[in-house]
Amino acid sequence: MPAELPEWVTAARRAAGDRIRVRRLHQNLTQESLAHAAGIDRSTIQRMEAGHEMKVSHLLLVAHALRVHVVDLLHG
Repeated sequence: MPAELPEWVTAARRAAGDRIRVRRLHQNLTQESLAHAAGIDRSTIQRMEAGHEMKVSHLLLVAHALRVHVVDLLHG
């Protein structure tokens, strides 16, 4: 992997994080309650929503907890 990622990658991560946040808030969930439902730490949700690196497994767990297809989180 290159030392610095292209801007489109970081922009796509930020957009996915925004979609996670919007869906979470639409379902009246806190970061803590979503983390509990997904079986991961709240800090992981926080990092995902901030657009940091996301593990595929975490993304799948969050999508499942939000009852959406993972593609819905990746594409707006």
